[in-house]
Amino acid sequence: MKALLTTLPNTITMLRFCSVPFVLYLLLLGYYEAAFWVFLAAGVSDAVDGLLARILNARSSFGAYADPLADKALLIVSSITLAWLELLPLWLVFLLVFRDLLIIGGAIVFQALSQTLTMQPLLISKLNTAAQITLVAAVMAQAAGFILLGGLEPTLIYLVAGTTFLSGGAYVIVWLRKAMALEDRT
Repeated sequence: MKALLTTLPNTITMLRFCSVPFVLYLLLLGYYEAAFWVFLAAGVSDAVDGLLARILNARSSFGAYADPLADKALLIVSSITLAWLELLPLWLVFLLVFRDLLIIGGAIVFQALSQTLTMQPLLISKLNTAAQITLVAAVMAQAAGFILLGGLEPTLIYLVAGTTFLSGGAYVIVWLRKAMALEDRT
């Protein structure tokens, strides 16, 4: 039973990975209501797996890497698809993808040079993820006819753009500081 409980957060993370093609498929077929509910369940699962990992003391190195990758896969695929469907601005999706490539590339370079990379999400990055989930869910809900965003949509778009920019910049600053600290030791 204990082994099952300690793998539960990672199982939830893997289910979120598995939801990605379903969201893509549903969006492309125009089943916005179903896409919204699957996306919402996947978004909620992000909070649930983290909470369970803390409560059950089931944090793992696999989960530390898989959880943010599952989030990124869900958000990037959903955002690209919504831009393809002309429901999100293309410039925003380019910004989101560029930030993720910057973070992944920076992490790879930092790890290669220092051999000391640890996955530690920044508060601004968590806020960015929450803003992205909110925007994507709201756009899907609007496409499904559940809500009418009106003037709130541009506000959400610029909130996501701002937190994306700040988050990418914050990671660059953290890596530069760590690199300078490592250089000072040698």
